[in-house]
Amino acid sequence: MPDLEFNCLPTIIGSMPHTDPAAACKQVLQYLKDIPAWPQLPRRSFKENMNAQFSEGFPGIRLTGGSLRFDRAPDLDEALEKFYTAYLEEDIEQYPTTPAYAAGLHAFLGSLDLKPLAVKGQITGPLTWGLSVTDEEGKAILYDDVLGDAVAKFLRLKAAWQEKQLAKISPNTIIFVDEPYMASFGSVAVPLSKEKVVNLLEEVFRGIKGIKGIHCCGNTDWSVILETSLDILSFDAYNYAQSLSLYPAEVKKFLDKKGVIAWGVVPNDSPSLAKESAAALKDRLEEAMLPFTRNGVSFQKLVAQSIITPSCTLASLESPDASAHALELLTELSQMMRSQ
Repeated sequence: MPDLEFNCLPTIIGSMPHTDPAAACKQVLQYLKDIPAWPQLPRRSFKENMNAQFSEGFPGIRLTGGSLRFDRAPDLDEALEKFYTAYLEEDIEQYPTTPAYAAGLHAFLGSLDLKPLAVKGQITGPLTWGLSVTDEEGKAILYDDVLGDAVAKFLRLKAAWQEKQLAKISPNTIIFVDEPYMASFGSVAVPLSKEKVVNLLEEVFRGIKGIKGIHCCGNTDWSVILETSLDILSFDAYNYAQSLSLYPAEVKKFLDKKGVIAWGVVPNDSPSLAKESAAALKDRLEEAMLPFTRNGVSFQKLVAQSIITPSCTLASLESPDASAHALELLTELSQMMRSQ
């Protein structure tokens, strides 16, 4: 990982409530000058839904209206052969994410005169993607021997292609692998071993040359995520701060290796957002950090190795005005933490 001190700089998880990609980019760049992120726009099109967005080109995938599923078509073997050839040759140009699936990304790539410290992108993780996409019988394709193997390899190519584009803006690239399904790890809903989950994530990570992050917006077994080679752990610190504090030794080891924590401390629901202030969120953030400073991590080190974000997607807010308010709180909180 590049030798960067983030010192509580702000960024976002990805999704915004806009339908106009230019307006979404303008808002992102207005508030997030140091670590801008390209905006995902799920309200614009179903193709920008987090699972559909990175499905483009997967063998046998079918996207019809508001439905995404896998179909064992007659040409499946040919499509799989083409995919594995591209994978073995690391031919990332075969599997881009086009403007039809990510208008915000392509509008962002056209932004001029940007000189950020780093630039952030995001991709749906293999666990979430592979369990969300089902076949004709309703079975998640991650459980299929052939397709399950292809899922992480496919997302690896997608991540590598995206990172190559973002590197045109800044040599310091950050790619978050979004894994909301990790909140169900260990339950009957996700009957996968720790080793399997780590291997899936590491396959995607091998396609990322820059800074690698994992975002999970719920409670999970953080020891699994911290066992990977990630550089940034991103979590919902507004609702689940205590969950990370249950792993003090693992977190300390991660920080000692120059790992970074992205604290999702700004709420992404309108009722909570309306009652919060930057000062109150600062108190909440410092309280979330307290278990680690008590465990031998200096406050200065923790701040230096921290980023602050919304708790999760801002597409959950009702309007661009609401997301602007969230970003105002985020940047004000960042300034307060950095001045301290």
